[in-house]
Amino acid sequence: MVRQDVKDEVIHLRSAGVDLGKRFLLACARTPSSKRSGTWSLETERFGTTRAEVRRLLAWLVERQVEVVVMEATADYWRGVYYMLQPHLNLMLVNPAHLKGIRGRKTDPNDAAFLARAGASGLVMASFVPDRAIRELRDLTRRRTEIVRAAGSEAQRLEKELEDTGMKLTSVLSDVVGVTGRAILEALIAGERNRERLADLAVRRARAKIPELIEALDGDFTDHHAFMVRHYLDEIDRLKTTIGAFDTRIAELLDARDRELDLLDTIPGVGRLAAEVIIAETGGDMAQFATAQHLASWIGVCPGQNESAGVSKSGRARDGNSNLKRLLGVAAMAAIRDKNSYLAVFFRRIAARRGGKRALVAVMHKLAIAIWHVLHDQTPYRELGADYFAKRDPERAMRRMIKEANSLGLTIRFEPITGI
Repeated sequence: MVRQDVKDEVIHLRSAGVDLGKRFLLACARTPSSKRSGTWSLETERFGTTRAEVRRLLAWLVERQVEVVVMEATADYWRGVYYMLQPHLNLMLVNPAHLKGIRGRKTDPNDAAFLARAGASGLVMASFVPDRAIRELRDLTRRRTEIVRAAGSEAQRLEKELEDTGMKLTSVLSDVVGVTGRAILEALIAGERNRERLADLAVRRARAKIPELIEALDGDFTDHHAFMVRHYLDEIDRLKTTIGAFDTRIAELLDARDRELDLLDTIPGVGRLAAEVIIAETGGDMAQFATAQHLASWIGVCPGQNESAGVSKSGRARDGNSNLKRLLGVAAMAAIRDKNSYLAVFFRRIAARRGGKRALVAVMHKLAIAIWHVLHDQTPYRELGADYFAKRDPERAMRRMIKEANSLGLTIRFEPITGI
């Protein structure tokens, strides 16, 4: 146990910092000194990370009547400690990245003391930690995403195996494990080698590609290939069955939130699965985020600020919530496919000046803003239309059209339409 007296300006008279590890943690309580008025004592104690030790930590903190307890989000080690202390104490879980620039000497006791001082002085902000129901939903949606990726990886391995046979089936069929591709592969595994009969297994629109399939099926499909393809197909089936089980479980947990899911489904690029992930990551309660810009910053799709000596440097976006950022990237790419939509026009305007990558992040930012308003106001997304920018600034639109006409050696004249 270590004691020392320090002077500091505080918001909380009694605070504590907890430095977490896998096997043990260090807690530092910062309380008013009984020896000298206007100073504070730092008392440090070491605890284990078992539930019994965390209960001992709770009793130690309650005995010192701390008003706030600050801990870093260290890997996943914070979870067990945080969840046990949360019902009894005012906890602040902080992002380690926010503390990097203001650290001093790097030891575990110093870390705990620094967290206690930072909490007492109001230098840190608490991270968003959802309730148990949302945490369970997060686990399910995140694991489902991992399984979907695993199924995609197995399909890629299957495609590589087919390349080894010399067959170019993947050049003709966009989905080699779709209905047509699956029928052809099952027949190959069963021993069928006649290309015409294999190509005749095509269904629906794929039947228009029968001549191309016959040519693509020219290869050497051996017993080894049959064994490996069977293995990959079985793995894909197993993973799809697991995905179905996760879909069912997630639907049960979201049974009472159909309205929110339907509202999110009105946003371009956001489908039902994406809406489920949004609810799981944000909790669906926008009270956690003061404004739409706060949500965009939390996700990590807003421009950063980096200005020094009057010079604005690179304003790259922060890391944020990687799960939602990845989802918004996919949603943005889907949204801009509709060339006559507001987001598609917005993307083209930004891309012309800043490039496609920055423009895509700008669209992701727009989607984050839309998500906040849809959930906060409980209202569907309103499409502004492709002509939004022209209506907002008609004179600018006319100047642009005149400039384009002049570049082609033409001139144009604008006259109002009467009778409208």
